[in-house]
Amino acid sequence: MTEALLHKYDVPVPRYTSYPPATSFAPDFASADYLEAVEASNTAQPQNISIYIHIPFCRQRCHFCGCNTVQYPLEDKIAEYVQCVLSEIRMIAPHISPDRRVTQVSWGGGTPNSIRYEYIEAIMSTLREVFTFAEDAEIAIECSPAYLDYPHVDELRRLGFNRISLGIQDFHLDVLKAINRLPSMHPVQELLPYIKTSGFSGVNIDLVYGLPLQTLASFGENVEQIIALRPDRLATFSYAHVPWFNANQKLLERYPLPTGADKIEMLTQTVRQMTEAGYNLIGMDHFALPDDDLSRALEAGDLHRNFQGYNTRRTAGQVYAFGASGISQLDGAYAQNVKSSVLYVELVKSGRLPIERGYKLTDNERMIREAINEIMCNGRLDFAELAERYGLGLEDFYRITQFDSGKLSAQMADGLLTLSPKAIEVNPLGMLVVRPIAAAFDPAYTPASGQYSRTL
Repeated sequence: MTEALLHKYDVPVPRYTSYPPATSFAPDFASADYLEAVEASNTAQPQNISIYIHIPFCRQRCHFCGCNTVQYPLEDKIAEYVQCVLSEIRMIAPHISPDRRVTQVSWGGGTPNSIRYEYIEAIMSTLREVFTFAEDAEIAIECSPAYLDYPHVDELRRLGFNRISLGIQDFHLDVLKAINRLPSMHPVQELLPYIKTSGFSGVNIDLVYGLPLQTLASFGENVEQIIALRPDRLATFSYAHVPWFNANQKLLERYPLPTGADKIEMLTQTVRQMTEAGYNLIGMDHFALPDDDLSRALEAGDLHRNFQGYNTRRTAGQVYAFGASGISQLDGAYAQNVKSSVLYVELVKSGRLPIERGYKLTDNERMIREAINEIMCNGRLDFAELAERYGLGLEDFYRITQFDSGKLSAQMADGLLTLSPKAIEVNPLGMLVVRPIAAAFDPAYTPASGQYSRTL
């Protein structure tokens, strides 16, 4: 695909990590609604359980970051927060059927590996106490390499973690300094092999393109270093500069920022480099080795996506989130905890669930969610087959999604997909701009809404 075509489809559109998007969550969704949804999830599909743990603390705030983070507080405040996470787990666990199995645990933040490992152990021990884990459960943690020492790797493995995601973002020291991010404690060229030989089943690396001082050449050097390291997966995230939303990003404007056209070139160059090196493109912005679970799932049409990223249907269950700002993703509802860690602690200590907002899905919205997920992840959808799963006909599919082939006439003309009255298939080039394609099946999407991030 030419850069001109990518630019053409670089439009504001939902990320579709959920459907309806998080912008639809409402504050009138209360704790009682969440407990009702948790109870209902016991008889819904999938039956397996995914758990998300949010640790919001960062020793040093990166200026580019848009995540829900907190500058490192006093140690007693961290201990208090962890105790509240344990309490929240114990409040929810009795409402989940004991015969269900945990197939996935994801730790995010913040910087989860910057807190004391005794806290990590306490949370993992409590999870194993109140839930039953599948033998092959994926237990993953996001790590800043600035705080990851070799003994820490050993300790994480002892605690049952089998996948580490390294937030590299960029290898160049001038870029790291500009974004206020510390470099790796140990050379990544030595750290990654150590992780691989310590019993971990997988290593992910994250890069961000569009950061200050990055150039097409320098980002290409980042990718070449990744290829030499040969991690199982690479995620490349587009930096969204929104200082009116994240005030700390204003600090980056003292440095030259890549233009939108520069970012598109970085993306196309990365796709070329990674695919030539033998990696498969997963969805819009991830890459995986051919023998990785994500590649196998893509081939089988079993790829899934949630707020934690791309998953396989084997590991990705209904998501139960714990900690400030965590979002639970159940069959019939979404629920988000309060974003303030201070308010989170206050609510949990008073015996209340820390729900801030949420959303109950209708049956129609559940079908739309599945349609969008199939397109976003696997690049194809059989309209009639999906409708049949919901006891409906093809005409019902068109009525519910309000899909019209005219919505995708430009993409068809540009050769990004094939479309028939009964199915759609997006080609690998079209997957780079799959969000606008998926939006054609979202009856609530209006291009002029202005509340969404751009595609690239």
